[in-house]
Amino acid sequence: MVHAYKTNLVGPLLTAKAFLPLLKKAAQGSPEKGMSCRKAAIVNISTVLASLEKSPETFYKPVISYRCSKAALNMLTRCQMLSYREDGILCAAIHPGWVKTDMGTQEADLTVDESVRGILTVLSALSEKHNGSFLNWLGKPIPW
Repeated sequence: MVHAYKTNLVGPLLTAKAFLPLLKKAAQGSPEKGMSCRKAAIVNISTVLASLEKSPETFYKPVISYRCSKAALNMLTRCQMLSYREDGILCAAIHPGWVKTDMGTQEADLTVDESVRGILTVLSALSEKHNGSFLNWLGKPIPW
């Protein structure tokens, strides 16, 4: 469990902390109004398996450490949103889908290219109204 938390929570937390001065500088120096990924953003890669509301329907495999660490990442995303909104930094969590990787296996629904293409489309459309949101690779909201 400790390894999962270090990877899925502590790593993103420390990465955001390291980049925070640059993110603040980018947000303050941008001529753009509102929030966007073109200005300054923290986007955490989460999973639908971390959704508390959806946990009964997604509990097909007891990957408890992974699920709990990603649920903690979702809380971090919300805390980042509350902490950095005055700085103009957009914060969101994105579920990349079930992807054909070593972790997702070849039984997964999406290829890496399909997932990445979707995520890039979502990132380009994120705005202030998405601050603090949890979305999938198609931009559809996922309940916390």
